[in-house]
Amino acid sequence: MTNDIRLAFAHPSERAEASATQPCDRISLRDFIVQVEIGAFQQERGHLQRVQFNIVVEVAPQTGEIDDDVDRILSYDRITEAIEAELHAERINLLETLAARVAERILREPQALRVFVRIEKLDRGPFSLGVEIVRAKGEVARSGQDHVQAPHPRVLFLTNEAMASDQLKGWIDDLSKGDRPLIISVGAADVALPQSGAALAQRRIDLLAIEQNAWILAGRDKRCMVVGTRTELDWAMRHGQICVWAPSKIVLDAVESPSASPRDALALVAWFAEQMQAAELLVIGADAPVANVPVRSLPVGADA
Repeated sequence: MTNDIRLAFAHPSERAEASATQPCDRISLRDFIVQVEIGAFQQERGHLQRVQFNIVVEVAPQTGEIDDDVDRILSYDRITEAIEAELHAERINLLETLAARVAERILREPQALRVFVRIEKLDRGPFSLGVEIVRAKGEVARSGQDHVQAPHPRVLFLTNEAMASDQLKGWIDDLSKGDRPLIISVGAADVALPQSGAALAQRRIDLLAIEQNAWILAGRDKRCMVVGTRTELDWAMRHGQICVWAPSKIVLDAVESPSASPRDALALVAWFAEQMQAAELLVIGADAPVANVPVRSLPVGADA
């Protein structure tokens, strides 16, 4: 076996040493295993699997005495915290995505210069499947999700009666004038839906029914854009775009899935408003649900 091939399968610490271009110190996390729902395949949804992390971080050498002061070094906890933060941000399909986000989060630390991240799935067969990446400070832009600075929107739920009202344009006019971005949510149309004996299949059918109705709403007002991902929602809110929420991806990719059924559209939008840290949830045409955000309701016919 050539040295290059041996290094390709060596631990990241050995690879880091072999590729070093300047003197540096290294800290490492070895064989850190968590159970998480991850994966792009349908059979990986709804199931936990073991994922193993091996990470090596190159740090700038200390120029003075450390004096046994933990505040002067990059703590191991910052590595495990980076993993946990990205796993809890949202459900992730690809190991490549997770590796890039963990690496970027670690490289935010002032002492970190370069990071090697190896992630492996341990339960996909009698072997391990994984990816390994190397990132250096300043090489790449933020690859993950960072919702901390996202604005707090006003979430508007419209019943089918409200959607059909002649007041629809006026409500959108009034609610989009404020300093809060506007996200509109709807339930399914008042039509019979296909039925499946499989709970997961039925859940997808019910979510898609909501999305069909979202497109109907967007067709009635060209200012409204149907949006299904958190990244696009964050971008749209920052740029003043009125959104209509398509729930499938956010619901199915949630780390903690909502207990509300898609057939209970009001409970589902209450969950969504909480996830978005909404400044307000306004319901037109129905009683307001219980939510951990400010909620009010209006009858069809009232001004917003």
